[in-house]
Amino acid sequence: MGRPDLAWVDQLPPELKKSLLAEVIAELNGNKLADYRPYAKQIEFHNAGADEGVRERLLMAGNQLGKTVAGSFECAMHLTGRYPEDWDGVRFEQPTTGWAASLTSQSTRDTVQRLLLGKPGEWGTGAIPKDAIVSIKRASHGVSDAVESIVVRHVSGGLSRLTIKTYDQGRERWQGETLNFVWFDEEPPLDIYIEGLTRTNATQGIVWLTFTPLLGMSDVVRRFLIEKVPGTHITVMTIEDAEHYTPAQRAAIIAGYPPHEREARAKGIPTLGSGRIYPVPEDMIREHAFPIPAHWPRICGLDFGWDHPTAAVWIAMDRDTDTVHVYDAYRVKEAPVLMHAAAVKAKGQWIPVAWPHDGLQHDKGSGEALADQYRKHGVKMLPDKATHPPQPGEKEGTGGNGVEAGVMDILDRMQTGRFKVAAHLHDWWEEFRLYHREDGKIVKVNDDLMSATRYAVMMLRHAKVHTKPQTARVPTFQTRDPAAGMLG
Repeated sequence: MGRPDLAWVDQLPPELKKSLLAEVIAELNGNKLADYRPYAKQIEFHNAGADEGVRERLLMAGNQLGKTVAGSFECAMHLTGRYPEDWDGVRFEQPTTGWAASLTSQSTRDTVQRLLLGKPGEWGTGAIPKDAIVSIKRASHGVSDAVESIVVRHVSGGLSRLTIKTYDQGRERWQGETLNFVWFDEEPPLDIYIEGLTRTNATQGIVWLTFTPLLGMSDVVRRFLIEKVPGTHITVMTIEDAEHYTPAQRAAIIAGYPPHEREARAKGIPTLGSGRIYPVPEDMIREHAFPIPAHWPRICGLDFGWDHPTAAVWIAMDRDTDTVHVYDAYRVKEAPVLMHAAAVKAKGQWIPVAWPHDGLQHDKGSGEALADQYRKHGVKMLPDKATHPPQPGEKEGTGGNGVEAGVMDILDRMQTGRFKVAAHLHDWWEEFRLYHREDGKIVKVNDDLMSATRYAVMMLRHAKVHTKPQTARVPTFQTRDPAAGMLG
């Protein structure tokens, strides 16, 4: 179909043309939902809701990247039943009852309410289409122009209802009602979050959160990132995922943030402050995939697990610059030794494998030590457990295996440009960002790849070059294969 002939518009009197333009703009502003075009990370967040096993979703992102926009448009869809043709997220075929909330009455009015309805005096220009709004009830007290509830026409013919809540109302005001969904914009206290989640239990409804993690490793963040409670899903959105910024704009925005807040505000990484074990900018250690020279020796570090994952990390060593390159990683839980062994061998059966002291523990069923079980399946396990290099004149294995010494060695390498990690190793980066201390002690949760990395670095002196020279390429992407873990 060709473009319509609009030449007649130019023939209209100026006042009539201006009036017509105003009507067109008003029409477009009154149905922004029809024009919603989410970015890739927003789509990932929305689509996770279609998984029957997922009831709790978190879009953790930096400032001004589109997290609240994504939350508001999903809210509008569930209220109206108007979903895009290519929508792969959860759907409600009948009218819904939901809550949307933020910190205070003022912050909720200026973010959640504004994005759903538009500015005061311009209601109907937000995510909820103007023709779907049946009624708006203003709050009887509190800040001016605040809204208490909205009634919305659902495509099924019935009416949906949304109530605007705030965290400062206290937990008691979050009790009693049965809901289909709750949207938390900005991070709630854990007791408020649990109350909101409880409101959806009877309907097996959903909750979603959109916030920048400025509160650090809070209870809510821990629920998604560390505890990984069944039914939860997290999407992390960085400034690189915000498609409306140019590279120059991204650089200027990041530079404008205080150094200690840059990772939270630009990358959605929880602020851990002095609690971070490796407090170095990611850009200092991140690198893109490249062919590994055949003369670089390699080694694998292995951390045993069951209820927590078994993890492996592969390292190549540039001896000329004394630089460690982490080029591959594997992390799978509740799988037998046979499966892990197959995954390790798939990366190169000739590569020596460093392992920790618990590899000497004997399995209650077979009576075999863990390290020996891997050897039996053809994994090239080093003869002894991982230890630091011995002092001159001392025997191998006498260097000790202290965690702090290993951590400090890696940190020193990071700070001096002698430690690099492939950008595509998403599981490794997740652990790196959350590896932290509490009360001065390393938190031994979600640290499996960090431990495997430490074992490999401790035993770098045993890294080997393949006897058959070849050039292997660092994988440019990974897919999860339950039989072999993370493969290129």
